[in-house]
Amino acid sequence: MAAETGTAKPARAKKEPQPLVIPKNATDEQRLRLERLMRNPDKLAAIPERPKEWSPRSAPEFVRDVMGSSAGAGSGEFHVYRHLRRREYQRQEFLDRVSEKHNLDDDFQRKLMENKKLEEEKTAKRRLKRQKLKEKKKMAKMAKKEEKKEEIEKHVELDNSPESSDKSDLEDQ
Repeated sequence: MAAETGTAKPARAKKEPQPLVIPKNATDEQRLRLERLMRNPDKLAAIPERPKEWSPRSAPEFVRDVMGSSAGAGSGEFHVYRHLRRREYQRQEFLDRVSEKHNLDDDFQRKLMENKKLEEEKTAKRRLKRQKLKEKKKMAKMAKKEEKKEEIEKHVELDNSPESSDKSDLEDQ
């Protein structure tokens, strides 16, 4: 009792009880989880690691008890044989699935590369066409400038020629 009077603990602030909300569907459940996460945004959210893919035990290097479901086997031996057979079938099925997955991945990557190559070819073709049009417009613009320049020079020559000065003198009179 002496310990109680000597050290008095400060009163802890009680948390307000949260109302119990039962989610009625998946969106409500997700909304509640997001609200709980956003109550304290500084707190890190736990992201679970991806589970490892199941793989069977490797085949044994040396099998001591080679047996079958023959008539001479005891009653307990059949169950051992059955489990070994089931395990081997699982292992073979797993290897088949892995090879199928690998083949599908290879096909997908090959298809991606083909699509990328086709798109690059199309882009190069369009780029070449665009550059040709651009060059054609540039040449047309240059030709037009040259034409104007020649026209101006021709006009200037006509103005500077002696005949044109006579005409201008006649017009002045």
